[in-house]
Amino acid sequence: MRVQDYERFIGAEAVDRILGKAQKLSDKHIVNVSSTYYGGGVASKLSSLTLLMNEAGLKTGWRIIQGNPDFFNVTKGIHNMLQGATGQLDDKQKRLFEQVNFENAKRKHLQHHDIVVIHDPQPLSLIEHYEHRVPWVWRCHIDLTSPNPHVWQYLRKFIDRYDAVVVSIPQYAQSIHPPQFFHLPATDPFSLINQELSDAEIDEALEEYNIPTDLPIVTQVSRFDKWKDPQGVIDAWRMTRKKVDCTLVLLGSAATDDPEGEAVYQSLLDQQDERLLIINREDSILVNAVQRKAAVVIQKSIREGFGLTVTEAMWKGAPVIGGNVGGIRYQIEDGVNGFLVSNVEETAERMQELLQDEDKRRQMGVEARETVKRKFLMTRLMEQYLDLFASFDICVKVREDRTLEKAMLE
Repeated sequence: MRVQDYERFIGAEAVDRILGKAQKLSDKHIVNVSSTYYGGGVASKLSSLTLLMNEAGLKTGWRIIQGNPDFFNVTKGIHNMLQGATGQLDDKQKRLFEQVNFENAKRKHLQHHDIVVIHDPQPLSLIEHYEHRVPWVWRCHIDLTSPNPHVWQYLRKFIDRYDAVVVSIPQYAQSIHPPQFFHLPATDPFSLINQELSDAEIDEALEEYNIPTDLPIVTQVSRFDKWKDPQGVIDAWRMTRKKVDCTLVLLGSAATDDPEGEAVYQSLLDQQDERLLIINREDSILVNAVQRKAAVVIQKSIREGFGLTVTEAMWKGAPVIGGNVGGIRYQIEDGVNGFLVSNVEETAERMQELLQDEDKRRQMGVEARETVKRKFLMTRLMEQYLDLFASFDICVKVREDRTLEKAMLE
């Protein structure tokens, strides 16, 4: 996958512009640090973005923070509290969080890079253990609409050491020292999840998992997480099914950094039957096939930094019903390329409406794909990062010029 491969979507002029920006940074070595190589939107984006940047000549690495289950229990709690859950971190949890980051700092040797990008809270305090010689960026992918004040106050001492903070939308901006930037996430049209599939390939993937196709399919594809409200999806489907018969497929997986995922999955299983399938698999082709076959795609999140699965479904021309929260509001234009909903009843109403109106499904699907083409392809995200990285270079040169000027005056 190369930037040039996007020319049919973004045009030759945009391709040349992006490659030119990458060339100016070709002497830089960038490193990203996150908490898992697979499972969830962060890993999906980094997998494609780091390859795209390397293909453009910008040396871009990706490291994973290592931790035991106790550490990831703590960081899951931090994640939940950043999204508004109640609670506090006790001193023991804080010590564990900082100790594991210290141990990782000893292994990572991040001081040998020109720019360090830290993703989400798990590796946040790594910055404490390096001499601040190069720019550090904290990229927070979480919904920060109303973070728990106790955990936010604790994390501020790390966040304020960064040179820049990137969040998805302006509504997530906080009162912090570093400048804040807003990068909506993006998708890779050439990934296994998004690549074109024939009807035969779609049917084969569904048949492998015994997914029936005799009735319309409604699906939600997401991690098994309480913030994705899988129970709300089931409740809305049950209401809809009284008017329009259909099959519901809840498809997801538990990321390695999310110790709650398995419990959420297990809590749903006793509701499963021949028309309600709950599948816990990390299978990109299956995700692709289900989203392409579905009459309606749901993402009924209660909190959502940015629903990458929303964008993936929209790229396939699917009408998406999404929770009226966070980054989903920036993806779905209500009534145009999908629907925004705030509760189970609204979800059921919109589900029924789409299932009964094939023309509306088709029209919304066309609008959805065009929206992704204009706003949410990986090249746009790459260019935003290139502009951010270049701004650090400009700041360094300005400081050097001012130091030189001062020395000459003296």
